[in-house]
Amino acid sequence: MLPAGITGYLWLKGAHPGLPGFACPLRAITGIPCPTCFLTRATAASLQAQWGEALSQHALGPLAAAALLVWSVQAIRRRRLAPRGLRPWHGAVVLAVLLGYWGLRLVMHYGMGLAAFPSG
Repeated sequence: MLPAGITGYLWLKGAHPGLPGFACPLRAITGIPCPTCFLTRATAASLQAQWGEALSQHALGPLAAAALLVWSVQAIRRRRLAPRGLRPWHGAVVLAVLLGYWGLRLVMHYGMGLAAFPSG
């Protein structure tokens, strides 16, 4: 039920943004957003079908929302926390995509002066 609980909370957070959450420590200390900054907001917006808002926060938000939904269904059906078919290299691919996207956003925001990160 843990994946379904997380997914449900994020769905509620999309409808009620004032619900508590965690702030990014890297961004709080340095002012530089981390690779997952704004991903929670983007995932919550995706679960509310607010695609424009989700994509403006973090391009991987809709994918994260879809992954949470699949994980939730699998966990309930199989009564196992670990997703079916998950391999160690999957984590490496996700990390590489997150870091690549983050690097691109950093270059666009700080190097080119484009608003690659939302304000707030």
